[in-house]
Amino acid sequence: MTSLARLKFYATQPHDCSYLPEQQATTLFLDPSQPMDEEVYAQLSEVGFRRSGDHLYRPHCQACSACVPARLPVAAHVFNRQQKRILKRNADLEVTRSRPACTDEIYALYARYIEQRHADGDMYPPSREQFMSFLVRDLPFSHFYEFRQAGQLLAVAVTDVLPNGLSAVYTFYEPEQAHRSLGRYAILWQLEEVARLELDALYLGYWIRGCRKMNYKTEYRPIELLVNQRWVRLN
Repeated sequence: MTSLARLKFYATQPHDCSYLPEQQATTLFLDPSQPMDEEVYAQLSEVGFRRSGDHLYRPHCQACSACVPARLPVAAHVFNRQQKRILKRNADLEVTRSRPACTDEIYALYARYIEQRHADGDMYPPSREQFMSFLVRDLPFSHFYEFRQAGQLLAVAVTDVLPNGLSAVYTFYEPEQAHRSLGRYAILWQLEEVARLELDALYLGYWIRGCRKMNYKTEYRPIELLVNQRWVRLN
């Protein structure tokens, strides 16, 4: 096991925060010369790091601690009534695992999703170059889970399979299928996949109190939040 104390990290200059208006953010990155090793990645996920493309990072803001790492411990999860309905509603979907790739079909779905659901975000307008750098990396632990109904691609969950759990990197889905709640279903499916693989948790990235786009994460209980370098469970 690699000692985290031996790793080098670099902090960015302050930049506009993607989540909180009028806030400045600083990001801490693992030295990019460090090989993307799944054991190191798993250890860093325990202290709040995430992956974007080839980089492992976490917020490192001096005057703000709003970004709180969140994970779902699978052994304790209980599906509520709404979640059971979502699972039933999507029981007709077939899920297959593939290597990350920018096929015409997958990119077209991604572009529709960004254009219709995130036109106000920093990923708009979508581009193949952006898609490739963000999601299509040649990493042995990175996978696309494709959700299809009668062959039609409805959603893709970009997921990293680590020794300590699954890390939900990003999910995009067909915006015209709102009745299916595909984003929520992808989380529920990944929770079930954590159990099937006999792993511990599903890592969801960061939760920010008061950020509307993050509210969905606390719908899943129990959830664990990393507070003062300690995972605290909320039932």
